[in-house]
Amino acid sequence: MMALEEPPAFVVHIVDDDPAVCNSLKFALEVDGFNVQTYARSEEVLAADLSCGGCMIVDYNLPGINGLDLLRELDRRHVHLPAFLITSNPALHVRRRATDQGVAIIEKPLLGNQLAEAVRDSFDRSRPC
Repeated sequence: MMALEEPPAFVVHIVDDDPAVCNSLKFALEVDGFNVQTYARSEEVLAADLSCGGCMIVDYNLPGINGLDLLRELDRRHVHLPAFLITSNPALHVRRRATDQGVAIIEKPLLGNQLAEAVRDSFDRSRPC
């Protein structure tokens, strides 16, 4: 008898330098059944293996590089995961750049299950491992 294959793993990659935000997002998404990896700095993300399917949740205000610049660099490195930018009161130029880069903005404070629904929907656009 053949063993059933497990569905492909999808990973939610969270990038936020605030440990409290990272931990709370990780906890909430894991409760919803997602596999989550967190990063406190952009350098950690750029050094990580992001070849598995999934999505990125990136804070706009990161030390040294903003979230949109990080996503642009990942794109330059041929890492093309659906991405969400989390920020409070984004300026018009941030909204324009996010739209131009194909990045959805989810504003803080995160309310209800908006983020989990966005993540779930993004997996339809992400390739499996």
